[in-house]
Amino acid sequence: MFLFSLVIGAVFSTLAALCAFVITYEEYLKHYPDKRRPFLMAAKTSLAAFAFFMVVSVLLLVIINPF
Repeated sequence: MFLFSLVIGAVFSTLAALCAFVITYEEYLKHYPDKRRPFLMAAKTSLAAFAFFMVVSVLLLVIINPF
């Protein structure tokens, strides 16, 4: 059960990170003339989204698992 929950959390965290990257990259492209800075900022945002959703999934696993 623990491994399955981690796999599910990793899959959905990856999807959330990809969505965050696409959304922020498209928005930052409108505000910056070069493409390097928006790419780096979007990459940081996607890493933050991945970390957030992975931590939340692990915490939910720890909280719900004893029941």
